[in-house]
Amino acid sequence: MKELLRRYGHVWILSYMFIYFAWFTWLEENVRSNFHVMHIPLDDVIPFCEYFIIPYLLWFFYVAGTVLYFFFRDKRAYYRCCGMLFAGMSIALLICTVYPNGTDLRPGFYGDQNIFTHLVAELYTIDTCTNVFPSIHVFNSIATHLAIARSDTLGKNRVVCGLSLVLAVSICLSTVFLKQHSAADVIGAAVLAFLLYQVVYSIRRTKNPSHEQIRQKA
Repeated sequence: MKELLRRYGHVWILSYMFIYFAWFTWLEENVRSNFHVMHIPLDDVIPFCEYFIIPYLLWFFYVAGTVLYFFFRDKRAYYRCCGMLFAGMSIALLICTVYPNGTDLRPGFYGDQNIFTHLVAELYTIDTCTNVFPSIHVFNSIATHLAIARSDTLGKNRVVCGLSLVLAVSICLSTVFLKQHSAADVIGAAVLAFLLYQVVYSIRRTKNPSHEQIRQKA
């Protein structure tokens, strides 16, 4: 037991998900009307495309798979990844709490047109069109790609980083092509990711300089 705690004690940070799901569920159940509609002119020129349901659903495997990989292979990247993800998710939920919001973009269509529209119809049934700004789907995709690109284990692998970038961009696009989010939600998520990136990744440690830095100063 002590050995397991020593090796996997960092699992504690995942307990945040209990807080997240409770908070998110409360918002989904209570924000049904009297919310600000997120809509900008760009939304009107973006067509609905059911095929984007594929990258949209891959988001779950992308984010969870990356966290699990770092959990077992790169503890430093794991803490950074979780720190950025959970901070951004909390800020997004806080914004939705004090500024209830939603969209009116979903098209009226029959879900049995093809397998893709059927999946979209199921998505619409499960996920409401409220609590959309900023998009957690978009934020988490950006944060996950940054975690991969900045990690010691995956960051130097161009193939992995390239595929991660393509998937992250596809997921971000899927949110507007499926009419789940306004382009404003995407922009808000990107700005939030940029700001948190500065905190999580860009602040360099000044204490305990490396041996190389000491040698160069000498």
